[in-house]
Amino acid sequence: MTLKVEKKSIIDIEADAIVNAANEELKRGGGISGIIFEAANSDELQKECDKLAPIEPGKSAITSGYDLKAKYIIHTVGPVYFDGNKGEDKILRDAYLSALNLAKENGLKSIVFPLISSGIYGYPKDEAAEIAVNAILDFLKENDMEVIISTLDQKIYDVIMEKLNK
Repeated sequence: MTLKVEKKSIIDIEADAIVNAANEELKRGGGISGIIFEAANSDELQKECDKLAPIEPGKSAITSGYDLKAKYIIHTVGPVYFDGNKGEDKILRDAYLSALNLAKENGLKSIVFPLISSGIYGYPKDEAAEIAVNAILDFLKENDMEVIISTLDQKIYDVIMEKLNK
């Protein structure tokens, strides 16, 4: 179907699932993770995550969305960025693809991503955006799903729009 970018909070976008840029233990974190956990408004979310953890970088798990607009949360673990020479690009691509495939396996038609690993995990935003766009577009060549990248950061928005318009 389509890949779009929206300059909105991930919790404000209507979709079957939103993606949490998770840590390996699936614990409530800061940034996007903290926003999602707070908006889900349920202690049950952490309990459900605890049963699924740990997950390794590049992998994903799915939970209920609780009080979110989205029915599901797909928790995916991206890489911590070191120097770009430790396979971070493959792990980041795998994180997107594992989340997309998990959505597909669960019959979901729409999914919203943040820019994974570009916050406290330190992935350079330009490189993270390119990997995200390429992974999602490759998936969409053979799959029918609406995919949205959500950001409030104008620079990330501009970088993604530039990648999409090439």
